[in-house]
Amino acid sequence: MPIHHAIWKVGSTPAPLSVTHLASEQALEDMIVRDPRILSSEWMLIGRQEITPFAGRIDLLAIAPDGSLVLIELKRNRTPREIVAQALDYAAWVDALTTDKIAQIYQRFSKGRNLSDDFKARFGAKLDEETLNDSHQIVIVAASLDDATERIIKYLNDRDIAINVLFFQVFQHGPDQLLSRAWLIDPGETQVNVATTSTKHAREKEPWNGEFYVSFGDDASRSWAEARTYGFICAGGGAWYSQTLKLLSPGDLIWVKIPGTGYVGVGRVIESVQSVNDFQISTPRGAFPCLDVLSTAPQLRKEAADPEKAEHFVRVQWIETVDESKAFNEIGLFGNQNSVCQPTTPKWRHTTDRLKTYFTGWNKP
Repeated sequence: MPIHHAIWKVGSTPAPLSVTHLASEQALEDMIVRDPRILSSEWMLIGRQEITPFAGRIDLLAIAPDGSLVLIELKRNRTPREIVAQALDYAAWVDALTTDKIAQIYQRFSKGRNLSDDFKARFGAKLDEETLNDSHQIVIVAASLDDATERIIKYLNDRDIAINVLFFQVFQHGPDQLLSRAWLIDPGETQVNVATTSTKHAREKEPWNGEFYVSFGDDASRSWAEARTYGFICAGGGAWYSQTLKLLSPGDLIWVKIPGTGYVGVGRVIESVQSVNDFQISTPRGAFPCLDVLSTAPQLRKEAADPEKAEHFVRVQWIETVDESKAFNEIGLFGNQNSVCQPTTPKWRHTTDRLKTYFTGWNKP
């Protein structure tokens, strides 16, 4: 179904703003480079107009907090079907990019800066070269698409090909132009596809063992000690971090890792994801809103009104947990910046085998 934008001026007599156009799609690309939040506040641009061996140029290339890449193509003067085919062709090239090639792309884009240093400054985490470009997604930027192309994109996304469309429309408001945007598919759904699909090690892929990996970021807005005490995991600070919590359903087995520290627990999900504004904590005095109980509540309240940045919680029945000081960590264990994912690599099988020797009560009901 075609996406239609409309903006109305509020007043006693509401008036719609007239639709207009930017001087060129080059102008839109320039705006995105100056402020990438136009696309997403959770991506970092690393390349622009990069030449491929297929006699074409990728418009923009970005990186997500987990090291996955985002291929961004502007429609320009190509037909909708042409741009989808072009993007898939470019994606085949992105899929084969090695760590050194990606570093070189960023050096050209940033005029010599270091990707690892800037990634750490942007996301607050070390860039893991082993998982860099482990997966990718495609984003097509367009003012409109025909019905057939929308069906193709939805078909691909439903089959775990992470592809989406970001629609832009320009409106005239007096001497100013206003830009609006809308996603064809909830970007959270695309992110889930990225989190569950590894393309870099496709040949090593094996059936998922049914056990989930969870990354628990232990910082000023969350406490592992309280997560152990009250039975929950949580994530927030942006939709990229919280959306994958939707992968979890009651009964799912989860293994929890604190990045940079190690694995600290195993448990089973009791309830599906809830917003910080709805999640309640059970205490000896009864159930209370988490914002009235948790020590991190002052930090959590700062973003509670923003549906995208608000913290989200999943209730868990812990089987076994340890303090951070006793976290299990060794060379060769699986790690990922996604809050939740379904790993399908031999490393995950090795990791869960090792964890089951440390958390010996893992299979208790």
